[in-house]
Amino acid sequence: MTITSAMNELDRRLLMDRSVSGRSAVTMPSSDVPEQPLPQESLLRDDLPLPEVSQLEVIRYFSLLSQLNFSIDTNFYPLGSCTMKYNPKINDAMASLPGFGSIHPNQPSEQVQGAVQLMYKLQESLGDLTGLPGVSLAPLAGAQGEYAGLLIARAFHASKGDSGRTVALIPDSAHGTNPASAAMAGLDVVTVPSDAQGNVDVNALQELADERTAVFMLTLPSTLGLFEPSILEITQIIHDAGGLVYADGANLNALLGMVKLGDLGFDICHSNLHKTFSTPHGGGGPGSGPVMVTEELSKFLPEPVAEKSGDIFTLAKPTNSVGKINGFHGSFGILVRAYTYIRAMGRDGLKAVAENAIINANYIQSQLKDRYDLAADRFCMHETVLSAARQKRRDVKGLDIAKRLLDHGIHAPTMYFPLIVEEALMVEPTETESKETLDRFIEVMRQIDDEVSEDPEAVRTAPHTLPVTRLDEATAARKPYLRWQG
Repeated sequence: MTITSAMNELDRRLLMDRSVSGRSAVTMPSSDVPEQPLPQESLLRDDLPLPEVSQLEVIRYFSLLSQLNFSIDTNFYPLGSCTMKYNPKINDAMASLPGFGSIHPNQPSEQVQGAVQLMYKLQESLGDLTGLPGVSLAPLAGAQGEYAGLLIARAFHASKGDSGRTVALIPDSAHGTNPASAAMAGLDVVTVPSDAQGNVDVNALQELADERTAVFMLTLPSTLGLFEPSILEITQIIHDAGGLVYADGANLNALLGMVKLGDLGFDICHSNLHKTFSTPHGGGGPGSGPVMVTEELSKFLPEPVAEKSGDIFTLAKPTNSVGKINGFHGSFGILVRAYTYIRAMGRDGLKAVAENAIINANYIQSQLKDRYDLAADRFCMHETVLSAARQKRRDVKGLDIAKRLLDHGIHAPTMYFPLIVEEALMVEPTETESKETLDRFIEVMRQIDDEVSEDPEAVRTAPHTLPVTRLDEATAARKPYLRWQG
């Protein structure tokens, strides 16, 4: 029996529906300050229909709501490219320490030396892990990290008087944020096709790379979950053309301790701390997308950057900085969590993260490729991209399969991405899932494939066990109900 099916109608009722006149959640003491005059009449309301409920009702209501959510603490969450790994609770404990949780971003650095020191050491760790020593922790998300990196690329070319470099080369399998960030940075996007094996078409890249190329943006491993076998040739082609190579670090989880992006010829990259380094994410935040660059490019980093002089740590502006990209210096609570994770894992532990993530993805791929098509039938990295093309020929779509997974308490994988894969289902198990969890997922995926032949309507109309079943998704996105309507 699921949590949802066990809930009775009383539990499902909205908080406003539970309201009983005169009931309250707390008894307020008598005021010990003089009563103050009300604002002007035009700013007042005749009534404010708030629920009148007991404290226990409030607790039960919100506790039950929380149990309806899919989360990494309650469900398998194979959301491809998002690296929905377990978030160790020690990370939260460290971020809650008074010296970290009770400070203010406007405090001078001499009052918060421990916090600035942590930022400095996190910069060092990220620089070491990527082989790109110049680091700014300022970007608040991966997409903002991309934007910052592209501003750096533009500033670099401008510093050389090379104003003709206005093109960003981007693979057709890229995250949608890549071309969006490039356009925001004032660059023209030119698409690079993939070859039959899912790699960058090196011949096409050779033809496209020229004196207009400012940067080539590449996700490594790619969004197909594949390592580019010609990566050294690719970075050389771009450098020979006078451009820079940008690494979208969304999939860095597959490389930790295995290979450094700087050693492969990358000049700039960002890292999603809320993916690779186990900090909470989802629901629009909080995020963190530090940008890492070569020593030559470090003078262009967004401000501030943590620096050390003797025993003193300061926040400084690089000499040719592209400027500030947000109000302060990054999502500090997320930085604390990521630093805690790196220190707790150590170098060997981080390498084991990548190894186990790769093993898990390949195990799932090997057990499902007889039922689902593959984007590329070869060794994958941290994620595998399945295709529901076979199931579509039996009149069931990838969307239907994803929704049917919800009935089994498994979050849907990423759907219809990359765009170059028909009916794509991108599955990333991460390193934190057990073999038993993977086996159950495999069993459910095989069971759903059986249903496609034996009871397709059960799949096409899923989910069946959740409070909200099949939505008109276009209308739900454009005209959502955001308030209680009685």
